[in-house]
Parts: sequence; structure tokens; C-alpha cells
Amino acid sequence: MKKTIIASLFLGTIFTYAQEKTNSHTKEKQIEGVTITKTKKAVEQKADRTIFDFSEQPQLNNGNVLEGIKKLPGLVSTDIAGMMYQGKVLDVYLNGRPLNITSNELNSFLEGMPANSVDRIEVITQPGAEFPATSGGAIMNIITNKNANKYLTATYSGNYSFTNYDKFRSRTSNSMNLNARNKLFGWQLNFGQNYRESMLTTNQNDLLRSNTDRYGRGYFAKSGLTFDLGMDRLLLNYDIYHNNNDNYTLSDGEGNVKIPIENTDPQEYTYRDFIFNASDAAHTLNTRQEAVVTYQKRFDDKAQKLDFQFGYTKSSSKFDQDNIFREGKYFDPEESYYIVGGRVLSNRSDMKIANFKVDYSQPLKILDGGKVSLGGLYENQDFDTESKGLTNLEYKRQTTATYLEFQAKLKKFDFILGTRAENYDISGVTRVLDSTNAVVQKDLIPFNKFKLFPNASVQYNLMNQVYVSANYNKKISLPSISALNPNNTTFQGPNTQVTGNPNLQPTIFDNYELKVSAFDYAFIGYSVSSASNQVAQIIRKDGKNLFNEQVNISNMKIHNFNVGLPVPFMIFSKPISEIMKFNFNPDKINFMYLYAGYQKHDIDNLNNKGFWIFNIMTQLILPKDIKLTANYSYLTPKAGYFYFTAEKPFNNSLDITLTKKFMDNRLTVSVFANDIFNGQVMQVRSNPPSGEAVYMRNKYDTRNFGLSINYKIPTKNKLAKEDPNILNSTKKEDNGGVMQQGQ
Repeated sequence: MKKTIIASLFLGTIFTYAQEKTNSHTKEKQIEGVTITKTKKAVEQKADRTIFDFSEQPQLNNGNVLEGIKKLPGLVSTDIAGMMYQGKVLDVYLNGRPLNITSNELNSFLEGMPANSVDRIEVITQPGAEFPATSGGAIMNIITNKNANKYLTATYSGNYSFTNYDKFRSRTSNSMNLNARNKLFGWQLNFGQNYRESMLTTNQNDLLRSNTDRYGRGYFAKSGLTFDLGMDRLLLNYDIYHNNNDNYTLSDGEGNVKIPIENTDPQEYTYRDFIFNASDAAHTLNTRQEAVVTYQKRFDDKAQKLDFQFGYTKSSSKFDQDNIFREGKYFDPEESYYIVGGRVLSNRSDMKIANFKVDYSQPLKILDGGKVSLGGLYENQDFDTESKGLTNLEYKRQTTATYLEFQAKLKKFDFILGTRAENYDISGVTRVLDSTNAVVQKDLIPFNKFKLFPNASVQYNLMNQVYVSANYNKKISLPSISALNPNNTTFQGPNTQVTGNPNLQPTIFDNYELKVSAFDYAFIGYSVSSASNQVAQIIRKDGKNLFNEQVNISNMKIHNFNVGLPVPFMIFSKPISEIMKFNFNPDKINFMYLYAGYQKHDIDNLNNKGFWIFNIMTQLILPKDIKLTANYSYLTPKAGYFYFTAEKPFNNSLDITLTKKFMDNRLTVSVFANDIFNGQVMQVRSNPPSGEAVYMRNKYDTRNFGLSINYKIPTKNKLAKEDPNILNSTKKEDNGGVMQQGQ
């Protein structure tokens, strides 16, 4: 048994080493008869990040972005507490810029993006000083970039899927990517749409049961221009994302209402129980626009770089809910009723962010070689919310930051030492209507502080491409816009209250990690994040009324252990001596990738049990070069996740994809089935610090079947020279990264 384990580890290392030399995706360039092959890996482990390629993995890119993200090993995504990767709370970025949204608004945004519009996803687990200190525990950067080519090229991607629960529902997505270059400039246009019909059933402690028909329409367009000015470059980008969603909800349940007692001084109240059933319609309209201007100054020494960037983001949201009817019966005394509630909610929000940043780096002659990086950032954010005509939140934040980081190498050691200084000035006001409809205004708790955020890491090259690393960094996470928003932007029943908390305080993280990695795939690691004022969702019950709120946890720790290992199936049929001589091509062999992670949330006065995350991805090459990919995810139940205990596993799904390439690999066709056994469900019981616990169950129509195609339209530039990325390119050209750092 011991020999088998050692052989598995050894061969997993060989397999990943071979995968680095060969490739599941190749791009060819021909210059005077010479062919250059560029490697693109399905999963890539780096010192500070893990990179997942979406563009060539049909099992990830056949639906919307949210569906693909939930299949990534080590990632936990829930409706109640957002996203975590290997025990670290994720700050979600799009093409290097923070989205500033979480929970249901983030899910809605990601559902509106076709997965086939994504090139890759970078999960940056150890953000250094040049990354914003507001990245919190880790960063998930969703990259939609493609390459621009000489002459005109075009790629079409389409997807159709359906579900069939209580009725037949369809989902479609289409996108087109156009690239071209002339003597003066290069340009790119990427645009697409997503239409989805879906279902959501909920049960909140049997006090509220609902069934929602959801209709989502998403549109996006990304454009880029690049001008070569000698050795320098000027980049202009404009992106727009638009979501238009309708929800129709039938609900029933029971509750009680607070009724004033007449002729009492001071005013006294009694409660009257009732049962109900109702019909409501909700409409959401979100628009996000981003414009970025980047000037990249380059020098004779390619390792010396100076970048200037100005960015502006405007995001607006509208949410309206209309009660079509509500009927039911009051008790004590018994009385039937039928009402048309009309406009129940009418909420608006508007966010504007402007920033300017400078980044500079150059090599240093220290030890066996090194580099210094420094830069600065100024950012201004305004966020206003409105409810039924009343501006109930005005939030302002100014951030000024600078950083300095050194990298050095000494024999088999690599060192990084840096710090980031950030100054925050956060202020604002809230307004509410009192019982007499008078406006009551209060100032937000101000946050005006200057803080230092150090980071340090050391990596030792144990043997060829096998590394041991230790990392530390201090980060801060500012409350997200959706958590601050005092308005409800989800369905509200007659016995539910959903609110944000404009007085939330920022979270301070101390992150520690120890990791051993072998090449790109195999790794084992342990990390702990110690958080002060962690933002968390609380769901509690008071009588027959339900409350959904956001609070700060004074202190908590998140422990995480994880391991990943690739296993080629030939290990069971060939001797090691023969495998050593084998010329691996991961597109042509059968293998399995195993991931396991253990996570535990330590919160004061709460006895949370840890949970295991398991993910198994298997590839089988069938006759006619048909590739079968199976992905199984499972998360153990009866464990604590912030202030919730999972009664059923968050993840419990089996997805299967069959893929075949045609027309000299220009056409890729996939058929797929997701959540075949219909096991994906969120069923939890809350553990609020005050109030009564609440049982909750949410079930989406996650079992779906469909067809996906990707067609690279042939053009005369088949062997033309490729230019660097022009959609949100950055200074990180030397390592292939596209993160807009220091923002």
C-alpha cells in the first residue's frame, strides 16, 4: 500500500511535468517556415495564485459564469455567505477591477455572463503589497480578455440548455469576439447576450414557502484600442454590462402583525396571528459601465516598467416589487381578508468610482538578483441609495495608498518583503422615516484611519519544480456595497425583513500559509485567516417574523487544509519504467484529478464543526477522439459555515460533458448534463447570536442538459502574428498575468 501511494505521488508529479511540456491547447505561429507552439494549461499553480483556464474546458464554459465557478475545486459558493476559496473569503474582480458587490447581487451579475466569454480565472491566494490592501483574504479575478491579431478574426460561441422540473425552461447564450489590427492601432470588440429561465423554491421555517419563476436577460460589450508609440503603448477600454430580470413569486405561510391598542398612553401594542398566500412580481435592472485609460512606458531594460492608469466606473441598480394579491385569514378574532398591496418595494442605488494609479518596477543587483516595485493610488467612491423617493444613504469613501516591495533570490531561496500604506476617509449619512413620517437623519460611524499592511514570503526550491513556501500578509476588507445598502433588493414577504447595515466596520485579516507544490497541479497546504470585524449574514426569528441582517463578528479564525493530486490511469496498467519513457499529451490520455480540503470556522461562543470538500475530475478519451469529462463535487453536511449549520451538503453534484472537435479543430461541439442526480440544494439552520434559529431551504433547478458550440471563423490571418492582450492589459506581461495591480 505504501509503495502504491509513493508511486501515485511520483507519477502525479511526472504527469504534471509532462503537462507543462505538452498542452491541451496550442496556438501556432509561422515565421519563414518555423512553427512556435504556445502552451496553455487547464490548471496552473503559481507561488501566489491558481489559474483556471475556461476557454478550452467545455465542462466549465457551457453555461453561465456562476455555474462554472461552482465547479472549481476548493471553492465554496453559497447564497447566504458569498464565496470562499481554500478557506479564504474572496473579493471578486472583473478584468483586474473590483466589482464591489456580494451575495445575491453578485450571483445575479455572474448568472448574466456567459461562461464562454471568460478566458480564465485567477484566484490570488497571497496578494502582495502591489495589490490593494482591501483585497481581504484572497482575490478571484475573472478575465474575459482575448488576443488581438493582424487582419480580422472572429470567434462565435453559443450555448443552449434546458431544465424540466415542474415545467420546461430554456437557457441560451451567444457571444462574438472580433479582433483586428492596422498600421495605426489594434482593436477588439467582444459582445454577447444571455437569456435564462429558471426556478427557485424556498422554505423559511415553514413561515414562508415560495416558488419563483425567474427570467433573466443579460447583455455585455467590451471594446479596446491600443496605440503603439515607439516602445510605449496607450490603451483605451470601455465595457458595459446590463441585466434585466423578472421574478414571479407565489408564496404562502403564517405570521403575526403588531397592532396598536387604542386609548393607551403611552401607546401599547398587541399581536394578531394570520395565515396567507400571495402573488408578487419583482423587476431588477442593473447597468455597469467602466472606462479605463492606460499609458505604459517601457525602457531598454524590459524588466523596467512604468504604468499610469485612470479608471471610472458607474453602476446603477433598480429594484421594484409589486404585490398582485394577498389573501388569508386573521385569528383572534377570526377574519378573512383579500388585499392588493401594490408597490411594496421601490429601491434605487447609484455607485461612482474614480481612481488614478501609478506603478513602477525595475531590477535590483542584490544577492543573486532581485526587483523593486513601488506605486501609488488615489480613489474616490460615492454610493447613494433611495427607497420610495427618499435618499436613505449617502456614502463617501476616499482612499490614498502607496506601496514598496522587494523581491530577491539567493541560491534556492526566493524572498518577498513589502508593505502597503493606505489612508481611508469614510463618511456619510442615513435617513429613515419615523412613525409620524418625519425624516430622521443620522451620521454614519466615521472611519478615518492610516494603516500599514506588511507582507512577507519565502520559497525554497526543494528539487526541480518542487517548492516549499511560507507566506504572511495583513489585509483589510471594506464592507461591500450590497452589505451597506439599507434597502432590500430581494423578494420580501409579509413576515420577512431583509436589510443591509450602513454602519458596518471594515474587516482586518492576518493571513498565514504553508504550502508544498509540485509543478502545476500537485500541492498540499495549510492556511489560517484571523479576522477582526468579519462581516457576516444573520438570519433570525422573532415570534413569527423573520429578519435577515448584516453584522460584524468581533473575532474569528478560518482554518483550512487542502491537497490536490493528478493520477494518470496508466499507473494501474504500465510499469514505472515504461511510463517514464511515455510522451505525455494530456489531451490524449485518461487521468483523474483529486482534490480534498478541510475547513473550520472558529467563532466566539459558537461550537462550529469543520467540513470536508471533495472534488474529483476525470477525463476519458473515447473512440473517434471524443473526450468525456466527469466532475463530482461534495461538501460534508452537519458542519458550521459562519452563523449557519449545513443540514445537507452545499455541493453534491455530478456533471458530465462529451466533447468532439471538427474541421481541423476550428469547431468544438459539446453535449452536457449538469447535476445529473439533482443533489444540489442549500439546506441550513441558522445559529444567530441573538433571537431564534431559522431553518432554510433553497432549491434551484440545477439539473440541466444542453449543447455548446465554439466556432473559429476561418480568415486569411490564420498564421498572422499575435499581439498582446488589449482588453484591460497590464504591466504583468512577463508572466502572462492580466491583473490590474495596485488598484
